[in-house]
Amino acid sequence: MRSGGPKAWADDPTGPKPGASTTLSASGAREVSRQTFAQRRDKKMSNVSSRVKFIGLAFALALALSPAAFAQGGTTTASANSRTVASGQKMTIKGVVTRRDADSFVVQDANGVETTVLLNDRTSVKTKGGFLRGGTNYGVTAILRGLNLEVEGVGDSSGNLVANKIRFNESDLRTARAVTSNVVPVENRVGAAENRIGQVEQNAQRLSGQLDELAAVSNAARGGAKAAQETADAAVAGVNATNERISALDDYQVQNTTSILFKVGSAVLLPDARQKLDQVAQQALSAKGYVLEISGFASSDGSTEANRRLSQRRADTVIRYLVESHNIPLRRIITPYGYGELNPVADNTTREGREQNRRVEVKVLVNRGLIQGAPQMSTPSQNPNPGSSE
Repeated sequence: MRSGGPKAWADDPTGPKPGASTTLSASGAREVSRQTFAQRRDKKMSNVSSRVKFIGLAFALALALSPAAFAQGGTTTASANSRTVASGQKMTIKGVVTRRDADSFVVQDANGVETTVLLNDRTSVKTKGGFLRGGTNYGVTAILRGLNLEVEGVGDSSGNLVANKIRFNESDLRTARAVTSNVVPVENRVGAAENRIGQVEQNAQRLSGQLDELAAVSNAARGGAKAAQETADAAVAGVNATNERISALDDYQVQNTTSILFKVGSAVLLPDARQKLDQVAQQALSAKGYVLEISGFASSDGSTEANRRLSQRRADTVIRYLVESHNIPLRRIITPYGYGELNPVADNTTREGREQNRRVEVKVLVNRGLIQGAPQMSTPSQNPNPGSSE
């Protein structure tokens, strides 16, 4: 029986070669078909296995690359809260002052984006509105943390905004002054307290070591109980003195008060006023933990509002002289305030009294906890001859 034509045998690698006998039995034909089916099945299984291996490698590669992709996505978000201004680009921003340095400050807008603003001699600082919408001129010291303002300027090569105009409302300025006058002393007290806490911890460790040494000596000698009691009393006294100093860290006492007098309607420093401020600066710089409280006043000449502005300008003039001539840090100066006609020190009905009221008071305040002496621990006297009786 013939199982197929010549072409079928030629395509089947298991078939007989040309010229061979083409007569097969029924069982032989079934064996040839079975072998052909097995070969085709093995070839398909090999292809499926290759595809499975490729898919597995691709999935593993995707898992390995996914953390890097996620990390790259997080990098853009981290720098999204800082604005960089192109060099020469004009820009106007509105927001709140979050940080204040000597010649710059940081403004945060409603979206939480922060912009660094630089100040120079040409920066105009004024309030909005006023008579003929002219506004009131202020010094750069009026730019305080918490002040809501508007800045117009041009970008520089460093990506910062150089301010040309700074505008704000009078009510926002009063609010920022009230907040700053309470925040700055607290920050100073916290910094001083942290320093003192570190010293207290060192003193406590030193006292602990001294107590151990004295306890060993007292146990080895006659009368050790009395010496140990004296040591304990001295340690308690030292701890109490240290606690008193810590409690006094948030208390300031006036070390000196100086009055700077001005001419009628003027905020210009006189020669003798400069000499007094030189002495104040020398005294402050030699003190430890000092702050300066500067208050401006005016006589009753003129209107109440004009005197209030004049007293504020006088206070700003004193601060500018101390900072520029003696490098007094701004963090050492409590926010100045112009009281106008309030708190006169003399009778405004007389010429001499009005001269005394046209003044700026500069007070040097020193932290009471820092000027106290460090607690001393006295070591009890030991008996030079342990064998003798007291």
